Amino acid sequence: MSELSSHKTDTERLQQRNRELSILHTIAEALNHEVDLSQALKVALAHVAELFDLQTGWIFMLDHNTGKFYTAATQNLPPALNNPRRMGGTCHCLDEFLEGGLDAENIDVITCTRLKDLIRGTDGLRYHASIPLYAYGKPLGVLNVTGGDYRELSADDLELLATIGDLIGIAIQRARLFAVSAEHGAVEERNRLAREIHDTLAQGLTAISLQLESADVLLDAGSVERARSFVQQALLLTRDNLEEARRSVLDLRAAPLEDKTLAEALEALLERTNDELGIKTHFDCVGASVPLPARVEAGVYRIAQEAITNALRHAEANSISIRLTVTAERLELCVEDNGLGFDPSNLPAGHFGLIGLNERAKLLNGTLAIHSSPGEGTEIEVVIPVER
Repeated sequence: MSELSSHKTDTERLQQRNRELSILHTIAEALNHEVDLSQALKVALAHVAELFDLQTGWIFMLDHNTGKFYTAATQNLPPALNNPRRMGGTCHCLDEFLEGGLDAENIDVITCTRLKDLIRGTDGLRYHASIPLYAYGKPLGVLNVTGGDYRELSADDLELLATIGDLIGIAIQRARLFAVSAEHGAVEERNRLAREIHDTLAQGLTAISLQLESADVLLDAGSVERARSFVQQALLLTRDNLEEARRSVLDLRAAPLEDKTLAEALEALLERTNDELGIKTHFDCVGASVPLPARVEAGVYRIAQEAITNALRHAEANSISIRLTVTAERLELCVEDNGLGFDPSNLPAGHFGLIGLNERAKLLNGTLAIHSSPGEGTEIEVVIPVER
């Protein structure tokens, strides 16, 4: 009887090891195909949820530039947690992680700062497992997961998740190295564009100058008709060079963002509006530490800038507020003023620059909504999916 029991134990152990190896192989293979950080984290969460028969999960990443955490990926968050303010800031797990005291462990509702005092909207969530993420000893973030029945994970599963955390850490570092390489290439491309613009404009201006000098000589000689042909040629060259310059600078980043985050640039924009015009302004931001692609930051900044200009120029507003909300999946920008307002359904084409705002939002694969009525001010909402 004891031999049979021993054999059964060995069989169970073998099955357990095979399961662990299969899970590690599946996740490692999936992560090996991802060089984009956001996508790698989403893939890791999805596979962990499927292979461990779990339902909900989220990953907090540490931004080493600001020292703050942001929600980098989520999986089936319950309604009460699907809130940037609830998921923002610090908590017990993140504090322990920063102090170096967080191991792969189960966290209950009493210990978890985010679950504490929550009753509705948690789908019964009372536990989650927290797994620290490191790469070569460098702290990266925390992986949180929980099952469909909200059970505590076993010691074996926690140990396996710790190993998976190491795989995720390596994938994060690789994605970041790839991003640095891509950014270096982008810097080189911007420098190349700058040289190209300089060379193009320099050559164009030289040609225009020669044409105008010739026209000047001919005018002194009294040859008006011949001079006119040189002036016309100079005009054609001017238009061609202006168009070339516009094409070249379309993809260059907005200058106000060169040394600021999007949130900092928007806040500075409002402060400048207040200082120069005495307009009352307010800025609110949630999730500012979430990294964004440069083209998204530049596009959103231009949208806010144009919306403010419209409010001041056409709506006679004396109060403007901006609300910026950034999650792992999307960015929301709201620009609100107390101006004259208007009827969005009865607006002349091109009025208030709304066509330009809508086009900028579409270029970022986003949507734009306008809420306004005469005498009630205007609220412009832009929603843009975040793709890293």
